[in-house]
Amino acid sequence: MSKYDLIVIGSGPGGYVAAIRASQLGMKVGVVEKAELGGICLNWGCIPTKALLKSANVFEYLQHASDYGIEAKDFKADLPGMVKRSRDVAAGMSKGVQFLFKKNKIDQIAGTVLTHLSGMSARCSRHIVVRRKIDAVVTEIRREISEACSKMADECNEPALDEQD
Repeated sequence: MSKYDLIVIGSGPGGYVAAIRASQLGMKVGVVEKAELGGICLNWGCIPTKALLKSANVFEYLQHASDYGIEAKDFKADLPGMVKRSRDVAAGMSKGVQFLFKKNKIDQIAGTVLTHLSGMSARCSRHIVVRRKIDAVVTEIRREISEACSKMADECNEPALDEQD
């Protein structure tokens, strides 16, 4: 098992940027992610939604093409094609994050932090960055991580936990 200087929880826009920067500063970094790299925003939320909105925008332009002196006939919306495009955009961006992880020697740790806490004692991270928006979730995660990290600190003989919101 590797010893990490930093373990980041989640590979969303905040997590992957923090991981890359920490790696660039010379830290050994691991990122715990339960799904695709890039998190909810990149894979299911913001990015796919914007891709769908762009397709709808193009369709609207076609409906008003004559306003621009352009004749467009026989066009129709292909909803499965629009969804496929949005998924392809998200997949491409997730692969971009995967490339950046490889380039910056960042380890992806599959699963959730709670499934890995017992195994993290072997990893003995000096810092764990917790990035969550919901206070109740943060409080619960911090409590569980703090307990696990106290045990890890005893084994590693290092400070237990640095937290950031």
